[in-house]
Amino acid sequence: MSIPIRFPIGLLIAFSLCACGRSEPPATSFSGEVMPILQSRCGECHAPGQPGYEASGLSFADYDSIMAGTRFGPVVVAGDSFGSTLVVLVEGRADPAIAMPHGDKDRLLASEVTTLRAWIDQGARNN
Repeated sequence: MSIPIRFPIGLLIAFSLCACGRSEPPATSFSGEVMPILQSRCGECHAPGQPGYEASGLSFADYDSIMAGTRFGPVVVAGDSFGSTLVVLVEGRADPAIAMPHGDKDRLLASEVTTLRAWIDQGARNN
């Protein structure tokens, strides 16, 4: 003998509303949000012939250059902003001698770092 199992309709509606109410944050745009930060804050020194490029080999010319990293390795680990060298350097978690930007340049704004972190955590896509 089987006993019918009845699922309360109210509970079913509540579950469906919870699932529908969730939304992913909008994807951070590389071309619209990330590249302008990198070009304005890092590009001056990290271009061929400039000190940052000559010391590291890192160029902020385009997506492929950024993802190629430095002669010492990658600076972006897609999905891992905390472990990405780019974020470590701009957050000042590295030796002060290599924190970015160097010299008398202003540190990145918290909102700029947040944008870089979001882009990396979302997979560092070329979007």
